[in-house]
Amino acid sequence: MDKKEQIVNAAIELFAQKGFEGTSIRDLAAKADVNIAMINYYFGSKDKLFETLVEMKSASARNVLEELLKDKTLTSIEKVDRIIDSYIERLFKNRQFHRVIHQELMLNQRETLQQIITNVLFPNTLAIKNIIDEGIQKGEFREVDVILTIASLIGTINHVLLSKKFCLKLLDREEGYVPYDDPAFKKRTGDHLKQLMRAHLLK
Repeated sequence: MDKKEQIVNAAIELFAQKGFEGTSIRDLAAKADVNIAMINYYFGSKDKLFETLVEMKSASARNVLEELLKDKTLTSIEKVDRIIDSYIERLFKNRQFHRVIHQELMLNQRETLQQIITNVLFPNTLAIKNIIDEGIQKGEFREVDVILTIASLIGTINHVLLSKKFCLKLLDREEGYVPYDDPAFKKRTGDHLKQLMRAHLLK
């Protein structure tokens, strides 16, 4: 593992544990076992390091979405199913860092950082929009509000991920239970969203 990768891995762990504001460059250097000058050399600033991490996390999802958009063998609803499976798998696995990103968006304290996150994530939203638009144009989907459809889809996953205590209350489970590590709960979430999207989109 090279030094840059060490810094990235350390940053993912620390930002997830302590948040962006609670993590100092000194913390990052100590965790990655490098000096502060090396972090500045590779990334220039903590903001730029955070931007790199957000881009890395969103890049794999973007690749999946772009491949789905080009795929002529799948129906539009099958593509939506694949989007749901991909998002649940990725966001449940990286839920701590996902919370950090949304914390930054909700706090509204650092305009520059918010703009970075928005700019990096927007192409993924646009790709989902294109897939749903394609389904409407092909006559497979009803005419719907595409943007609010995406908000409903991603918003459901976000609500489950960002509200563990509320999630446990709804599921009537004890504090020690981690729903995001439970394959049955992941499947339940995916099945629900697929049913929801079918009822909403299909003619």
